[in-house]
Parts: sequence; structure tokens; C-alpha cells
Amino acid sequence: MEIRAMRAFVTVVEEGGLSAAARRLHISQPALSQTVSALEREFGQQLLVRSSTGVRATETGVTLLAEARAVLARYDQALKVMAAHTGGSTASLRIGIPLELPADLLSKALLELSVAHPNTRVQARHLSTSAQVAELHRGDLELGLLRERPHGQEFDAMLVVEERLGVLLATERAAELAGPHGIRLEALHALTWIGFPRSGSPAWYDELTAILRSHGIDPGPQVPDGQPLIAEVKLASVSAGRAFTLAPPGWSQPLPDTVTWFPLIGHPIVRRTWAVWNAGSHRRDLGYLVAALDRPATKAASDATS
Repeated sequence: MEIRAMRAFVTVVEEGGLSAAARRLHISQPALSQTVSALEREFGQQLLVRSSTGVRATETGVTLLAEARAVLARYDQALKVMAAHTGGSTASLRIGIPLELPADLLSKALLELSVAHPNTRVQARHLSTSAQVAELHRGDLELGLLRERPHGQEFDAMLVVEERLGVLLATERAAELAGPHGIRLEALHALTWIGFPRSGSPAWYDELTAILRSHGIDPGPQVPDGQPLIAEVKLASVSAGRAFTLAPPGWSQPLPDTVTWFPLIGHPIVRRTWAVWNAGSHRRDLGYLVAALDRPATKAASDATS
């Protein structure tokens, strides 16, 4: 029995289910299920009882659990001793991040990572969703934070945050359109939408423009490639009073007096961000970071501000 299989079995029992264990181990659920099944074939015994509410260890599984934990503890201790003896080695974890990521989403997870894996050096880069997917394919990123979930079996993905987008308007124009609970999306039909290049995130762009059209808003011509919608451009375009743009609650950029943020009534536009990684990766530091991003408090952050 390999160390990897031991750790997989222990994690499944501790998490009480394959799905949660797969996220913690940073592997796909089918791969984890195959590992556990291979263990059961190896010992010729059923190790887990599976049910609609999760899994639990059989009597044989409980015996294996105790032994596996002891072996893993000695193995991890040996790694720590050797790392200290050799001075340790630094590993790079390359992450792609989009513009307007919620401020505390990544910072808290990276703080936890630095404590658990002090020898991991994180390299973060601002990249569009399409650029991140290309770099994930090339192996130039270990983790991407994307505005759409890639198709296929090559990557694993986990939803990490949902943001109910509101609208940024010139303050005078907002006073004309806003009610006590916000602004209706269809009330913006006479204004120009300040958008972003479709090439950066095609699926999210198509979803967003379809919602705008369904509320009587013409998205207008596509923004040329190579012109990312940065905060300064949004604010300058909106201040004139003839345009609007979308932004999350608690926007990280300070707003001038000439611009106001309002919620959209009914929350018609929800922006999702996915953590995406190579399905074949077994890096423990990456798995730890993914698990940290999956904290319930992180996912609830956007709802608490809306």
C-alpha cells in the first residue's frame, strides 16, 4: 500500500465523503474512488460503507485507519526532519487572478498557506480567464481563478465566490433612477454599458450580455481585444452621466463624489469565480490552498455585503 493511498483513505474517513475528501486532496472524485476501490481489492475486505449521507469505515476500515494514521505521522515527521536538515527547499505556486477579485478571498487563504507550507512561494499574476486557461494548459499556472468553468476532464474546478453585481452611475443620474431598494436593470436602457473584451472570458460575456438584452439594454459593439476594463476607466466613463458599468458590492476602489454604487433590484446579475487546477496534480500545498478557498466564511462574504 502506497503512502498516497493511505492518505486518501484517511482523508475520506475524516471528511465523511468522497466529494469533500477529493477537494481536500486536490484530486478528482473518480480518481479518489478508484484509489479506495483498489485498496479494498488489495486487502480483500470492504473498508467503507457508502450511503446517501456519506461514508463510514467498516470494522476492518477502522483498524486500517489507526495504522495508516500512525504511518503517515511518522512519514510527515521524517519529511520535516529532513527539510530542516537540508535547509528546506522552496516551491513556487503560480496563481492567476482576475481583476476585481474580492479583497479578502485570496489574502486569507494565502495567510493560512504560509503557515502550513512556509517553503511555498506564491507568484500571482493578473490574467483574463482565457489567458489563465491557456497557461493552465501549458503548465505555466498551478491554479487559476476564472470567471467561467472550463469544459472537459482535464481540469478540476470549485466555485469559490458568487457576487451579486450592482451598478456604478454618475451620482446625479443615480438620483433620477434609484428607488428605496436600488435600481431596476431595465431602467438603464438609455445609457451605454461600459463592457469588457469578449475574448477575455467568452462564456461570462455571453451570459452577461444575454441578461442585458433580456432587460432591454443594447450591449453595444464589443470592446477591442487588449483593452481590459480597469477601475480608472470605469470611473472616468461613468462620471459623464451617459454610461453605466457593473461592479460588486464593497468595491475595493474608492469612489469619487461624482459616482455612486447602487444594488440592482432582484439581483439579476451574479458573477461567479471558480478555482481551477490540473486534475492530475497531487501537490499538497496546492490542495491546502484549494481547501482554504473552500471555507464557508469566504463563500458567504459577498452575500454579507449585499
